[in-house]
Amino acid sequence: MADHPFDAIRLEELRARKSAKWAYYDADVLPAWVAEMDYPLAEPISRALHDAIDRHDAGYAFAGGLGEAFATWAHETWQWQVAPRDVHLVADVVTGITELLRVATEPGDAVVIDPPVYPPFASTVRATGRTLLEAPLVRSGAGFAMDLDAVKAAYEKGARVHVLCSPHNPAGFVLDRDTLVALGDLAERYGVLVLSDEIHAPLTLPGAVHTPLPMASEAAASRAIVLTSASKSWNLAGLKAATMVGCGEEPRRVLARLPVETPFHAGHMGVIGACAAFREGGAWLAQTIAILDRNRHLLTDLLAAHLPGARYVPPQASYLAWIDLRELGLGDDPAAAMLEHGRVALSPGPSFGAGGAGYARLNIATTRALLEEAVARMAAGARAAKARSPARHPFG
Repeated sequence: MADHPFDAIRLEELRARKSAKWAYYDADVLPAWVAEMDYPLAEPISRALHDAIDRHDAGYAFAGGLGEAFATWAHETWQWQVAPRDVHLVADVVTGITELLRVATEPGDAVVIDPPVYPPFASTVRATGRTLLEAPLVRSGAGFAMDLDAVKAAYEKGARVHVLCSPHNPAGFVLDRDTLVALGDLAERYGVLVLSDEIHAPLTLPGAVHTPLPMASEAAASRAIVLTSASKSWNLAGLKAATMVGCGEEPRRVLARLPVETPFHAGHMGVIGACAAFREGGAWLAQTIAILDRNRHLLTDLLAAHLPGARYVPPQASYLAWIDLRELGLGDDPAAAMLEHGRVALSPGPSFGAGGAGYARLNIATTRALLEEAVARMAAGARAAKARSPARHPFG
């Protein structure tokens, strides 16, 4: 596997960053946890942001051309026909979910999630005073899949909203069209609004095809609001701009009930960056997909060499590797042992909810050298943890 231009990034350059990934832990810890990429900004985005500063343009956010930019990009990428007026600005996806739950449900109403899943889903449902219902993922071959029977059972219990992760974080799978059609049929039958977090969709990797939920069927379109952003795919999370897209009459009515100030909580620089990403970021995104495709397969080789007890299915989208470490005997939270003894920071599996015990999530959006270092530290941490507790974690 040949080196990639992004492999030239040096660790000292990354340690100079002040973002959460690089500032949260002590300097001797290699961070591989939160969903930030180590790659340079796309030049068109950097240029657009610098131009804004040069003209002293740092005021409140205004959606401006974001609807048109996203609609054009969505059509070119997925042949998804989106009317620009159906694209609504919000600070980020979690804020969008929060605000939509407030206008689409009442306190105590039931909301479905599919664990193990992005931790803010559960915390947001609870923080808004709604009742959490779980439809846990099921094993599918070596990986995971949505359990439509569990989803149906949750809908039958009176769920009002389903917060969906598509593509799925952390399991990394892309939902196929048949599953999305079935989900749309269920949502229509039971009157459930599906809030589909599709933030990782632009990073769908070779061999997989992402379908925006409203494209799956008329029933799905009538019950879906898609939440997405340029933030994950172009590494702009700190700039705060996301979109909420509703193409059916009921989704449009829900979006119309949002407070009028909702878009003004977004970041002006985020809107500028997102417009540049959707209009001119294609070449950079292709480069990024190429290195992520390489890294997901490189990780297979690294784990086989250094942590043969680990079980891992390469993600179909994005840069988050969901690794089954239960055979290593490190308890429910192997990330804790690897942080303490290997000085590498992973996302703890239990934080993702049911099914996360014994797992850890590794961010592979980095260089070849740092991915190799991360796995080496994971292996060293596992060995050191076992050596410290031979009675609890025997070899053999």
